[in-house]
Amino acid sequence: EEDPGPSVGELCLVFLRHAEGHYVRNGVPTSEISVLRSVIRPLNELYGMLPAKDFGPLALKAVRQKMVESGWCRSSVNTGVSRIRRIFKHAIANELIDSTVLDRLKCVAPLLAGRTEAHDNAPRKPVAAEDIEKIRSSVSPLVCDLIDIQRLTGARSGELLKLTTGMIDRTRDVWLAELAEHKTQHHGQTRTLYFGPQAQLILAKYLSPDPDAKPFRITRNGYRRAITRTCEKLQIDRWVPHQLRHTVGHAVREEFGLEHTQAVL
Repeated sequence: EEDPGPSVGELCLVFLRHAEGHYVRNGVPTSEISVLRSVIRPLNELYGMLPAKDFGPLALKAVRQKMVESGWCRSSVNTGVSRIRRIFKHAIANELIDSTVLDRLKCVAPLLAGRTEAHDNAPRKPVAAEDIEKIRSSVSPLVCDLIDIQRLTGARSGELLKLTTGMIDRTRDVWLAELAEHKTQHHGQTRTLYFGPQAQLILAKYLSPDPDAKPFRITRNGYRRAITRTCEKLQIDRWVPHQLRHTVGHAVREEFGLEHTQAVL
């Protein structure tokens, strides 16, 4: 009797083992691991025991529909389908299945806006200045200073929270921080934060003689929760720290144009 080859579940297990060694930063797994697990869950529930060679476009569409019924937004569904294809591509690269399996899966087109029952999340917009001020006056001094320094630099909150005193070059009029870890480093891009006089006044309050000490001692989730819970308490539109980056980008673009916005962000 012909060997059916590895099952879909076995491909998922092989890929997860690969991902746990690949999607790591400084020895710590990135968020991609948890995202992959959430994608693999509906795939395994429906087709984990199926021979991988028999997994075709209709099966992929069925997994996609399960994501939609679970409340995933359209963009998350489409990226989830792309991750499933990545699992099969990895299997082909390791000669576990034939390349024709992936060729068939590529025939499944992405969900289009307005042509699917999957919802679209509202785009993140700049935060109204009055809403920012309401939050500033109701949170701790640390959270208030983080809000201000994000508005001055356009930095991501995670970038600021990973800073150490030793990373900041204070020998020039404008302080610089070269980030060894950032969102686009795997594309070979560099990332530098610039701190002008107003940002320097904020930073100076938190710098330590220890070069390895972090100025802002709060977690990313803690910072986010401090803002969202205060929004709920004050009964204003909920916003998150990352929207401050959009706010800076919008303001710079309005005054100086797209090229300046790209440089700042």
